[in-house]
Amino acid sequence: MTKDNNKNKQTKMTKIEIEALAKKLMEEMEKTGLEMDINLDEISLNALTTKIISRMVKLKSMETWFDHVSKSNDAWNTAYKDLEMTEEENAIGEAAKLMTLMGIFQEAEEYEKCAIIRNRLDEIEELLKKRK
Repeated sequence: MTKDNNKNKQTKMTKIEIEALAKKLMEEMEKTGLEMDINLDEISLNALTTKIISRMVKLKSMETWFDHVSKSNDAWNTAYKDLEMTEEENAIGEAAKLMTLMGIFQEAEEYEKCAIIRNRLDEIEELLKKRK
């Protein structure tokens, strides 16, 4: 009868018991490195495996969610707001972007677009002169 009770007790590990077991194993691995023998019964091993897989799935889900959210327009807008750029810094960034586009359009011989960009660059230059 005691064997049956022990068996039932082993099959029903609580979350706290699983966490304690995982912590104990991690501490032992830190002390001895990976060259250690771990003696776990089948039930403990299954419980630990389930916990590890559950964490991995949660992490992957969080990673997928973060990738999706971080690539949204709202995320980009928020990221720029978090930079708290001054008007001058913003103008310099805009000028850099326009100069890159100018190079692309010059190579493609799209001179109408170059003229539009040149006008915008002139406006930015005036803005920067006023700031100094």
